[in-house]
Amino acid sequence: MVETRDRRRPTDARAAAEAAFRKATTKPVDPAPAPAAPAAAPGVRESVTLRLDSTVLEHFQKDGPGWQDRINAALKDFVARQG
Repeated sequence: MVETRDRRRPTDARAAAEAAFRKATTKPVDPAPAPAAPAAAPGVRESVTLRLDSTVLEHFQKDGPGWQDRINAALKDFVARQG
């Protein structure tokens, strides 16, 4: 018979140890898998990190703001010619 100090807390050390062991060794149930990320829409830009030679960067930055757009346009032109 299980002795209790308080009706809410059993004092049976073995039962408490078994419950703690079950809790520590039971694999948690995986939640539903996250939905796949939607495919990028055409024409939508994506943020990336890119390493460029300083001379290339200086070339595109010499005309001021918009240098990222100019790099993008040059790369798009290059890809179109390769197609």
